[in-house]
Amino acid sequence: MLWQPSLPERYQKMTDDELAAAITARKAELGDRLVILGHHYQQDDVVRHADFLGDSFKLSQLAAEKVDETGAKFVVFCGVHFMAESADILTPEDVTVILPDLSAGCSMADMAAYDDVVDAWEQIHGVLEADGFVGRVIPITYMNSSAAIKAFVGEHGGAVCTSSNADAVLAWAFAGGSEPRRDDEQIKIMFFPDQHLGRNTAAAMGYDPVTQMCLWDPRDPRGAGGTTPDDILRSAVILWKGHCSVHKLFRPEHVDQIKAHDPTMQVVVHPECMYEVVQKADHAGSTEKIRKLIENAEPGSRWAVGTEVHMVNRLAKEAAKRDVYVRILSECQCLCTTMYRIDPQHLLWTLDSLANGEVVNQIKVDERTRKWSLVSLQRMLDITGAAKPAPDRAAGVAK
Repeated sequence: MLWQPSLPERYQKMTDDELAAAITARKAELGDRLVILGHHYQQDDVVRHADFLGDSFKLSQLAAEKVDETGAKFVVFCGVHFMAESADILTPEDVTVILPDLSAGCSMADMAAYDDVVDAWEQIHGVLEADGFVGRVIPITYMNSSAAIKAFVGEHGGAVCTSSNADAVLAWAFAGGSEPRRDDEQIKIMFFPDQHLGRNTAAAMGYDPVTQMCLWDPRDPRGAGGTTPDDILRSAVILWKGHCSVHKLFRPEHVDQIKAHDPTMQVVVHPECMYEVVQKADHAGSTEKIRKLIENAEPGSRWAVGTEVHMVNRLAKEAAKRDVYVRILSECQCLCTTMYRIDPQHLLWTLDSLANGEVVNQIKVDERTRKWSLVSLQRMLDITGAAKPAPDRAAGVAK
């Protein structure tokens, strides 16, 4: 996590109304030079000022499109650090991406440190080579990872995935990835940083979580990620020991309690939840899938949602207008605390600085990391048939 200096005292003394008015005024002053992005998990007092609301990668794509349309020069990302990195990767070189609070990191992304990943990659290949393994290990990283990990994946023949397309990306990898699988070779997937998305996705594809997957823990004192050579050899999927600090709070007993209290309640959870929770839920899906399920829910239906509380509260408020009842799956404080560090005070400070000709908290990805990150992102887009990154940033990058 990066260090964020304290704000000048005057920002802390402003009322909510004063902050909102000042942010609105600065937005108007900066005009088309500015794009503000707000993640679904962000608090309402910040989201109200966003030009776009969405999930992490979609927001970066929208920012790139907006920049192309208007010639905007500043993208302020009200999310977390890895999201701002993605925005910098996908926007032109002359666009400045800003994170209003540098301490807004992602604990999941931080669980897969570059040096640890390289070390694990080498150890795993050492085990396989010693056994005469014929095949490849294809690395797949969740979007919720650092640019350095996305670049590692790109350089080693893998791809990025989102919670919406993880199944398609894993299917691509098992088929051999960018080089079709030969009849005489095996394919193994190394998936990071979220063990739960990897496990849930592979299980839904028919892979057994016990016999065909293993967990690599870079902090295990026994070394070798806490695995044995047999674990590596038998596993089709090697999962990184990482998790989302929000979604890990949802437990199987929360689903049981909801169903016991109201059997008509439908439970939908994010695939970052543990396997046992996903198995008990009626539905599992990405942030976007959850949003669409609730928006299209029948009047009179009742839903318990296992994802970040700000998003659930926003969904519940809108759903109530259509006679759809929505509550959070558990009453525990299931909020993204690092994203919560971006508040109206930091947003106003950022905009004040821009209006005064000063850039603060710029997020900049170096050229080599950008190049290989784009490779892994482009593979994902090619797999899913989605729109491509901005041509001026993707030009000359091999697939």
